[in-house]
Amino acid sequence: MLASVETDGADLFRRFRVESGERAEKDELYGSPSTPVLENPEYQTRWYFKYFLGRLHQNYAGVDGEKVPFFFSVVLTDSNTEGVQQYRAILWRKSGAQKINLSHTQGKSLTVKSILSNFKNMDKLEKAPREIFVPELQKDLLLLEEQEGSVNFKFGVLYAKVGQTVDDEMFSNECGSKNFDRFLSLLGERIRLKGWDKYRGGLDVKGDMTGKYSIYTIYEGHEVMFHVSTLLPYSKDNRQQVERKRHIGNDIVNIIFLDGNHQHHSSFKPSMIKSQFTHIFAVVTYNSEEESYKLSVYSEESVPLFGPTLPCPPVFRIFQEFRDFLLVKLINGEKAAFNTPTFAQKRERTLDMLIKDFYTEHLADNRGTMLNRRAFSDVLPEASRGSRRKEEARQVEFVRIGQALKLDTIVKGDAPTSLATTSLFKREPWEPQCFYPDFPHDIVCGDSWGENRLILAAEAGVFLLEEGTAHRQIFDKTIQAKQLNVVEAHGILLFRADKGRDSRIHVFRLSDFENQPKENGVRNKTDIRDQKLEKTKGCHLYAISRPGDSHLRMVVAVGRRLLVLQWRHSAAWTAWCASSDTDTVDGFHFIRELPVAEPAQLITLVDSPVKGGDNQICVAYKHQFDLINEKNGDTVRLHCVEGNKVHLVSAVDIYEDEEAELLLSYNHTTHFQKLSDDSSTEFDFQWNAVPNTIVCAFPYVLAFTTDTIEIRLIINGNLIHNMVMPKLTAITSKGDIFFATTDPEFFQVRQERVKVDKMDRDPSLSPPTSPHCTNNSSSADSNKPLRIYRMPFGSLTGSSSPCERRVPTPCIPSPQPLLNPPDFSSNFLSPESQDNHLRTDTRPSRSATSSPVPPLPIILRQQSASNRKVIKDYIYSTSSDSGVNKSECSTPSHSIHVFTAAKDET
Repeated sequence: MLASVETDGADLFRRFRVESGERAEKDELYGSPSTPVLENPEYQTRWYFKYFLGRLHQNYAGVDGEKVPFFFSVVLTDSNTEGVQQYRAILWRKSGAQKINLSHTQGKSLTVKSILSNFKNMDKLEKAPREIFVPELQKDLLLLEEQEGSVNFKFGVLYAKVGQTVDDEMFSNECGSKNFDRFLSLLGERIRLKGWDKYRGGLDVKGDMTGKYSIYTIYEGHEVMFHVSTLLPYSKDNRQQVERKRHIGNDIVNIIFLDGNHQHHSSFKPSMIKSQFTHIFAVVTYNSEEESYKLSVYSEESVPLFGPTLPCPPVFRIFQEFRDFLLVKLINGEKAAFNTPTFAQKRERTLDMLIKDFYTEHLADNRGTMLNRRAFSDVLPEASRGSRRKEEARQVEFVRIGQALKLDTIVKGDAPTSLATTSLFKREPWEPQCFYPDFPHDIVCGDSWGENRLILAAEAGVFLLEEGTAHRQIFDKTIQAKQLNVVEAHGILLFRADKGRDSRIHVFRLSDFENQPKENGVRNKTDIRDQKLEKTKGCHLYAISRPGDSHLRMVVAVGRRLLVLQWRHSAAWTAWCASSDTDTVDGFHFIRELPVAEPAQLITLVDSPVKGGDNQICVAYKHQFDLINEKNGDTVRLHCVEGNKVHLVSAVDIYEDEEAELLLSYNHTTHFQKLSDDSSTEFDFQWNAVPNTIVCAFPYVLAFTTDTIEIRLIINGNLIHNMVMPKLTAITSKGDIFFATTDPEFFQVRQERVKVDKMDRDPSLSPPTSPHCTNNSSSADSNKPLRIYRMPFGSLTGSSSPCERRVPTPCIPSPQPLLNPPDFSSNFLSPESQDNHLRTDTRPSRSATSSPVPPLPIILRQQSASNRKVIKDYIYSTSSDSGVNKSECSTPSHSIHVFTAAKDET
């Protein structure tokens, strides 16, 4: 921690967190930074622009229990969600916009009131909110969303020579060196300011008042203008160079290019720059002998942690990698700085003022409008034909104004970036690989067996899947497994079958299923009688300890009792004498019984990070998480959950520096809980949807819901990526992460319409369906096969073991040309346009072509004439619905342009 001191009649101390990459910063826990990713990307966080604006939706205004005004917006749409219909809701408050999405079940619409109750303290309001019909409100709500920060950025670049210790000397450098010019050319392109019609970053583009040239670039859709000290106006008579300081001193993030070798790198101190506004300094040096750049970052201590973390050593020899890393670090840093108390308080005051003004404007006088025409929970009778026509006209005008606002935002360059046009060829570490193409049953639970096998439980029985071969059944449908674990260290399979009093845990040897004959290898209920643990009769839940050298432990919940069992041999002993470890049910020894206050809903075994220490059991029930000592049963209250509706999700144990920690998840919240008595590091972060499963793969934490995978950073909870997949089921994360989703060949293709569908139901019952939605059939969904994907743990963390806490992340491989053309599904091609050479084998594939995302990027990578014809055939077949002019598709470039436009209207 460094102190920046200024003496203007008083001492002002600013402390900075230094990230030098010379050692592993304990507080940042990132692991390797080899994969720089943008945090809270706007194309996934600016919901109102992306999902609401230009579509039919409902807006409400009301006051909460503290008489503070709020706005509430809700829409039912499948836009950009692969045909999955979802409710998306935004609660606009002075503290910021809160967002949730909820799954839509065909035939079971949610009311707006029930959706609002999912937000904290919004389930009981004294007065119901009123719906606002005036379309002009959309402009006001868009303004509220824009308070989250700009989608474009301006960064200062200050040229400094070795030996310069005050900012007046640095700002007085009239020009830079060749190395500095080389660095500027790496950052972006040199542009002429006069007449510049793109993002200008506060620079004058009419009369050269701020210099003739500047440096500009676009990174992943973000426009970036650099305020370069040597390109800003220079005055020989002005020692302080006020014109230069006016721009660079008011930038939140500054780059300090120190014109010297790497050994001079540490000579810079934040105290050299007299600015109370700049919160982050990125110091860069260039070594001409090694042709490498070195980077260090100073962040004001109130700035939350942000990534990516610097490598060790922080030296970059590949210039393009350095550019990507630096730009991501700067963008993430500015976003993080907006969450400091200084900026957060200003933003809250602005939002408070705007919301109060909008509330007064739209609620004070409702004369001449349709305001308050129906109450929050009213159910209207069938409207007359005349009123229906008025309502349809209002809807058309509402959508028209929204579309005009959206277009205006795009033209101005203030629109959130589009993934479809900015990251098309970027291969992310979380990109899944196809493991099994078409599993015909809904999955209840499962686990991985080695590198290439899965054991899955379904209502039809239990199945063994091996990559590259057909699945085979090992238990028939008389065995209904509810939980299942494969313990390779001891060669056993555990599963909990049946329910109620008949529920028990069964133990089998994995060798029983090796090379099993298909004809007579399916076991039934009679065959498992001798494989059950009688002690576990009536159990409703169990959990096992993590793999390791110690003994396997199992805790079984039977009503208000916890049974602690342990395997006879340790994993280390079994590794030496594998042939001697042949037990099944006899291998488990009963240790003790522990009482609990209520039947456990969640159980997690927390291993002591210190050898010989006491192991703990985290138990959750009703509104609380407790920690129970495994030896003596001593209970400690970990965390209480407030609220009437509590959905407990999981308790995930993680370890760092011989200290156990827990991620406690419930409703939309994950609570980070340290277990040491002297630690107070606890924080919460929110998910957009209620998770079913939480998986930690440092530095990421993943939430699996019924139709989305949400990826955030464990260190700060910032959103990294969100993938929508219909009928999503997490299977296991013991090694690699396995999950199942509807086969992409059965994804619904959205048919864009310009007109607004007629309202054929009472709009007060639930949010109106967007005109862009498709109707899904629940009966049809049940017949769709599932495709099983693997998300390699090593790709996320750089480690082959999920038990490691600090792990490196691999470099993103550059896209490779495909050896074989991909298999385009019937959703994208008409049967007559599918050439035989485009069809692939039906065996499972682990190539990138098996991604669950429809193969748009793959189509664009192909350059053969036959594939150009394929794209054109697809456009021709859909032109009647999408309004595409067939004559525009005469060339491959036009074909590609129209195709991407169909996927993302931005």
